[in-house]
Amino acid sequence: MRFSPLVLFILILISCAEEPQYKPFQSVSITPVFEDSVSIRAITFLDGRTLAFAGSRGMYGTVDVTTQRVRSNVQVYDSITPAFRAVGNTSNDFFMISIDSLALLYKTGDQGKMELVYKEDGEGVFYDCMAFWNDTEGIAMGDTVNGCLSIIITRDGGQTWNKIPCANLPEGMEGEGAFAASNSNVALSGNHAWIGTTAGRVYHSEDKGKTWTVQQTEIIHQEETQGIYSMDFYDETTGFAMGGDYTQPESNKANKMITYDGGKTWDLIADGQEPDYKSCVQFVPNSEGKGLVAVGFTGISYSGDGGENWKSFSEESFYTLRFLNDSVAYAAGRNRISKLVFQ
Repeated sequence: MRFSPLVLFILILISCAEEPQYKPFQSVSITPVFEDSVSIRAITFLDGRTLAFAGSRGMYGTVDVTTQRVRSNVQVYDSITPAFRAVGNTSNDFFMISIDSLALLYKTGDQGKMELVYKEDGEGVFYDCMAFWNDTEGIAMGDTVNGCLSIIITRDGGQTWNKIPCANLPEGMEGEGAFAASNSNVALSGNHAWIGTTAGRVYHSEDKGKTWTVQQTEIIHQEETQGIYSMDFYDETTGFAMGGDYTQPESNKANKMITYDGGKTWDLIADGQEPDYKSCVQFVPNSEGKGLVAVGFTGISYSGDGGENWKSFSEESFYTLRFLNDSVAYAAGRNRISKLVFQ
């Protein structure tokens, strides 16, 4: 069948229209949702309507993103009021793990209360981050204990957790751990897992935590307050990591890096340029791997070109952020949770 030049031109226009192009953001509007005297560094979306959070002083709860209604509660264990900086979820349950020893990992219980499913004590025990590959398999990681990172895995939907022996992990460095700053030291995509540490190293597993390799990166890590604070992967190949030094928040030297090969190699990017120290970085959904938002107590920054160039969108202080869709995110920080709408 032959088509006239005009018909062919129209067909080309239609085919192009069916492929929407990512349009970079120009601004962000911020609306307070929850305010209390609590530090919140860990949030996750349970579904398209519910944001769950956990923070200091044992507080945890949910936000209905449709009505903005907040429900909160306080978790205690004997005489301990734990501080939570890591959360995760399956389609059925919400999980939260506390920092320090005694480490306490809770999941949604059958009777409407949180159920303790794992605990660990000992010198150096400090869990930083949690994430789930699917409804069955999940991971939580913490600082180095007895010569290796602390990594616990569940294969039964969070009912039980088992710690990986040091014999099955790369050797840890003295004092190596992670920053419990935003629940984003761990990034998952497909069967992969990546962990960024205070030593500027990236641990990588291709088989959901069964085997691990580690490599040193160029991100700044000479002092104990320096290293990788946050990382995110758009897919199995494109990832971004950010950090710096929270005691020198104005510094932007060697604090951002990117990978295009699934973490096999990492390159510093926008070195010596804005933004400065940030505690959380996330890819914008449906942005072709070009959109990135980074938050910290230093404010909100945005890149529309994969991290090459950045704009400061706001000086509002937040610790962590998660996207609800490709233009709306929720961010949490000291004493608050807010809704962010990007335009």
